[in-house]
Amino acid sequence: MSTSEYADDLALAHLLADIADSISLDRYQSLDLVITTKPDNTPVTDADRAVETAIRQALATHRPDDGLLGEEFGSDITGARRYWVIDPIDGTKNFMRGVPTWATLIALVEVKVDGAQEVVVGVASSPALARRWHASCCEGAYVTFNGQVRKISVSEVSSINDASVAYSDFVGFDSRLDAFNTILKKAWRTRGMGDFWSHMLVAEGAVDIAIEPTLAVWDMAALDIIVREAGGVFTNTSGEHGPFGGSGVSTNKAIHSDLIKALNS
Repeated sequence: MSTSEYADDLALAHLLADIADSISLDRYQSLDLVITTKPDNTPVTDADRAVETAIRQALATHRPDDGLLGEEFGSDITGARRYWVIDPIDGTKNFMRGVPTWATLIALVEVKVDGAQEVVVGVASSPALARRWHASCCEGAYVTFNGQVRKISVSEVSSINDASVAYSDFVGFDSRLDAFNTILKKAWRTRGMGDFWSHMLVAEGAVDIAIEPTLAVWDMAALDIIVREAGGVFTNTSGEHGPFGGSGVSTNKAIHSDLIKALNS
């Protein structure tokens, strides 16, 4: 466990992930799973709501002065110097269909004096895959698989032609779709894995590029610091750093500049 200034926060993030895992795994593939549609026409399950509710209750006990931004129940971060960002189940469509690639994403954001925001703690917990990734500021990134903790790092692939590219689908690329298709044709390997999974594979060095053109901050905050602490780069499709730009691109440092140029050509 980290001994940095964020050690207590990281420990709390793991506790929150433990709580989430116990709820989500219990509801995963259950015959009585309740599925409804949100105003934006995306699905939500009773598990999403139950996980976020439990995390909110735990944070109210352990960090009552911190702000909180969650996918299902909104935000209370006005004036907060630090706030938690929660995606109770990233990959809800997978969760509801019995596909095991889903995770609870938990992040802590600090707001600097000048208003700049930085993710300082992140946990992505995927119990159906028996994996959990975590990182805190300046302490590196790690994956836990079946109880074994391993430090992870991005690849050193430096050419799109040699790169493995992961993405969700073609929805949301709009004017960048032709450029994205050109990237896919050039790449050594492409796979439509999507969601948190593709970005964590970048952090592990198993994939070199992960791109998703339309994301919310709760989809990205935890992934951002894990990728960065693994030695990578996390930006939006325009190349702006951080998880606040409406889209997510994970790469290593060697390939990032060329990728962003190609994506915006």
